[in-house]
Amino acid sequence: MAFTRMTGLARQCALAVVAIGMAVPALADTGKMEKTEIEEIVRQYILENPEIIAEAIDRLREREQVAKEEAQRQAKIALAPQIFDNPMTPVLGNPDGDVVVVEFFDYQCGYCKRVLPAFKSVMESDKNIRVLWKEMPILGPVSRFAARAAMASEKQGKYFDYHVALMELKGRLTEDKVMQVAHELGLDMKKLVTDMAAPEIDLYLDETLQLAQSLGINGTPAFLFGDQLVPGAIEADQMRELIARERESKG
Repeated sequence: MAFTRMTGLARQCALAVVAIGMAVPALADTGKMEKTEIEEIVRQYILENPEIIAEAIDRLREREQVAKEEAQRQAKIALAPQIFDNPMTPVLGNPDGDVVVVEFFDYQCGYCKRVLPAFKSVMESDKNIRVLWKEMPILGPVSRFAARAAMASEKQGKYFDYHVALMELKGRLTEDKVMQVAHELGLDMKKLVTDMAAPEIDLYLDETLQLAQSLGINGTPAFLFGDQLVPGAIEADQMRELIARERESKG
């Protein structure tokens, strides 16, 4: 059966029916009833009680969610050094903060731009968080170019200023705009271009994309508040609540 051509709901219904049907051979093996008899009983029961399909779908969703969360938990444990201790990851805030907040982002992501003011307000009001910036250029070559430039700007101590300036740009991002922002910030352009070509930057970006995939992050922005993974743009109050929850979990 071509599940890939079905809608999500149709596929789940089909899976539920298949799951019920898989019990038929096991029952038939008992020798007490013929396979066709059992199939007819199952068929009639489903027709008379169609709500069991919805119940089966709900159970399937619950199991899939539990499995997904467990996979993410295991990934976060295994990849903790890469997430929290990679020396190439730009860091802001309190280096000894009691809560680590990680953002995965893309400079062409509208939601990333939208969430920046909220995130800045949280960083300004909470002086005890350590913030890690994970470049995740998934929206094309210009995103990759901007990420390389931003990573290179770290060598001139301008990462956060450059990050904010790129995020606040209006309109479609281009390579010329990326470099113009660097010039306006007073970066040494010759050094920036040289540093952008460093192979370790491309290696780091590739590793970060793989890291995001391993964590189940499929888009930007995505945040980690300690070990709490939160996808999507969220408000400042939600961020503060998640930070407070993380602090509470540490006792």
